[in-house]
Amino acid sequence: MSAPQPALGIILVNWNRWADTIECLESVFRSTIPVQVVVVDNASADGSLERVEAWAAGRLAAEAASPAMAPLSTPPLAKPIACERLSAADMSRSPAPGIRLTLIDSGGNLGFAGGNNVGLRYLQALPNIAAFWLLNNDTVVEPAAAAELLDRMNRDPSIGMCGTMVRYYHQPDTVQALGGSRFNVLTGQSVGIGWRQPASQPFDADAVAAETDFVLGASLAVSRSFLDTVGPMEESYFLYYEEIDWAVRSAGRFRIGMAGDAVVFHKEGGSIGSSSTAGARSNTAEYWLARSRLAFIRRHHPLLLPWHWLLTLALVPRRLLRRQPRKAGLLLRALLGQQY
Repeated sequence: MSAPQPALGIILVNWNRWADTIECLESVFRSTIPVQVVVVDNASADGSLERVEAWAAGRLAAEAASPAMAPLSTPPLAKPIACERLSAADMSRSPAPGIRLTLIDSGGNLGFAGGNNVGLRYLQALPNIAAFWLLNNDTVVEPAAAAELLDRMNRDPSIGMCGTMVRYYHQPDTVQALGGSRFNVLTGQSVGIGWRQPASQPFDADAVAAETDFVLGASLAVSRSFLDTVGPMEESYFLYYEEIDWAVRSAGRFRIGMAGDAVVFHKEGGSIGSSSTAGARSNTAEYWLARSRLAFIRRHHPLLLPWHWLLTLALVPRRLLRRQPRKAGLLLRALLGQQY
């Protein structure tokens, strides 16, 4: 008998972080259900796709970045893992029988939304895929996470977007978010539900989902009906606010769900220096957070745009007081709609 066809497709977007990606893949392919995985490379300059191919062939071992997380990615899976490598122009090809890992060279740095959309288009053409899991490449997952996530979505077809428990990779007993976040339209800021609470603290997954404004992009699943109805992520953001925009566009048509028993561990901001610590954010993150917030407000709450423009302007002297003139300049560029 042939192996069952995967009903869950997983997308990892990679940009110059091949070590994170192969650690994530080592954990993903330990899932208790079959999964179809796509790695989309956004024009990395570090030979990422060649390294992932070497890992799949058994010529390169994954290394856990933390000894505490090693059980999720070691000992090494049996290799080789059948994979294929495509360019963006080859994406109309379906994977050959037995192929569970597809590597796609996107041809450029398309950003978070653009990279994920490449993977979504590829997987959407496979009729057996019922749900699509956007997973940051700087994560590792528990073996049951994929099954728990798919089961939660299958039990309620009204769920269009579904989150998981996300814990900090380097603080695995601490929650980054229970599924997603609440969003304050006046400040443009979001707070992860359950942020920094002990992972052992009980919670009601349905109650969490009811207060979730958007699912955290580090671990975000959408159903096929959601993707067919709402469409892909909005690529004009490049980084940040894509998942908030997706949630707003789907409001009233689909519910947000939370798979409370699906656990993901996230290193947070490996590729671009995102950080929840004041002053620790990279220049890239600083610029795109400001620019994407203004773009989101312009798109969905235009009457509040002058207010958010002033809020962003007020950050400039604060960065100067912190002796961060480069960040101050980038905030001004974001305000004026200038390129990074």
